[in-house]
Amino acid sequence: MNSMIATSHVTALWFLPFAIPIGVWVAWSDMKFMKIPNKAVLALLAVFLLVGPLALPLEVWAWRWTQFAAVLAVGFALNMARLVGAGDAKFAAAMAPFFALGDLRFGLALFAACLLAAFFSHRGLGLIGLFRSATADWASWTHKDFPMGLALAGTLIFYLLTALIIA
Repeated sequence: MNSMIATSHVTALWFLPFAIPIGVWVAWSDMKFMKIPNKAVLALLAVFLLVGPLALPLEVWAWRWTQFAAVLAVGFALNMARLVGAGDAKFAAAMAPFFALGDLRFGLALFAACLLAAFFSHRGLGLIGLFRSATADWASWTHKDFPMGLALAGTLIFYLLTALIIA
């Protein structure tokens, strides 16, 4: 493999048109309501179910469902320990099959970068009066937890964009 990332640009082209609107939906919903809708999680899973066989070799597509199961199990345990929200755990699990296992280190580094960017952007925009008043009904401004859907959605979108550009 000649590229820095295992996911091909063709695979990214198949998934990106669906991942972007679902990711924006998740990020917005988590900031506004502090909830990631189950419909968004199911929509992302449906994309992998229906588009995945077109975007990936069938054997790769089938094996990636184990990533979904593994991340769901870990997310469930973290949710039971009250370390992550249920919506965050479910959305992370739904995202997992979109990532090539060979890109695990890159994906984790990208998530760390997206988490920092999401946190500082969210907190920074909250300090701007005009923006804050335009989004005064967002629950994330006053909630004790952080809207992790913002970072998770960014991770998925930027991963696929990276694959599109450098794969």
